[in-house]
Amino acid sequence: MTIAVPTKSLPGSFRPKQRLGFNTRVSFNDDAGPAQGLRDGLELFRQAEQLGYQSGWAYQRHFDHYLSSPLPFFAAVGQHTRHITLGSAVIPMRYQDPILLAEAAGTTDLLIGGRLELAISTGANGAFDAVFGIVDTDARTEAKRRQARFLSAVSGEILHTVTEPVQGAPQGAELRVTPHSPTLRSRIRQGSASLSSAIQAAELGIGLISGTVLHDQAEGETFGEYQARIIEAYRATWREIWTTEPPPVAVAASVLVGTTVELREKYAAYDLDRRTNGIAASRPKGALAPASQPAGALISPVFQGTPDQVIESVFKDPGLSAADELVLFLPPAFGLTENIRLLSDLAQTVAPAFDWSPALQH
Repeated sequence: MTIAVPTKSLPGSFRPKQRLGFNTRVSFNDDAGPAQGLRDGLELFRQAEQLGYQSGWAYQRHFDHYLSSPLPFFAAVGQHTRHITLGSAVIPMRYQDPILLAEAAGTTDLLIGGRLELAISTGANGAFDAVFGIVDTDARTEAKRRQARFLSAVSGEILHTVTEPVQGAPQGAELRVTPHSPTLRSRIRQGSASLSSAIQAAELGIGLISGTVLHDQAEGETFGEYQARIIEAYRATWREIWTTEPPPVAVAASVLVGTTVELREKYAAYDLDRRTNGIAASRPKGALAPASQPAGALISPVFQGTPDQVIESVFKDPGLSAADELVLFLPPAFGLTENIRLLSDLAQTVAPAFDWSPALQH
């Protein structure tokens, strides 16, 4: 792969990007069907690794035309890749059994050689209570309870000591999640959409990834300004509590490099769609339309245009400047060929300006 390195130098406020990744919904449409969508998703990760991307992320979405169960998908992708890390961004904890998730995560991580990075969220999502079951508290409180239980389980802590003889375990047996991956706990992140959730992540001693929707911002605050404030609060809280440097922070963003007139027109149309329809933009054929966008939510901008225009706009964005890792959010309705072209163009024309070096392939 030939990389055309731009001559621009990094602005003083722009942190060099340690890693470059991408985020996909692993979507499918009514025409091709889910099996083809999963195969295309696998091929996307394989091709991205060849392009030098260090991380690949997939979003979990229930009851729709997207990936609903990331861990078996990552176990499959891991058999076709060698280096790229595989991450969930994000798994909402409200509808997870924390022990079963810890078991599946440990198994997957061991199968793929310690390359799993789990991003989880504790947002107040109550859309599917009728399916997963109603709880006696609010959705956010329940999600935090399950998150705490999951972190205990994935850390290898004793979850229960058998107090009397029962089938399957002797009295006195100390029950822990098995198989256990000893380093997985250090690769858990919080998917943060607000200042409070970022601070919570630091308090828990887990990593941070900031996505494309934020809430609880100050009046008049732009998306990038608020995102930068979230990242700084996370780092400051981490240093205060743990007295060490915080782990690298990842930020997902729509960065679409138009290397031809046709691509620039296509990406400009997506930008308009996202500014007009918000989270309902770019849905594959047959996908559900979101009932509503959260009141007061901020939707991330789309950075699109020529390579020079994209570099300039990314340099000026406070949130992307503050991040250690840039995760390219791929429009859900784009197909495999479109996504590979997008990843290739960004890696060759824009990413080198961020002081990024592609992963070496062996």
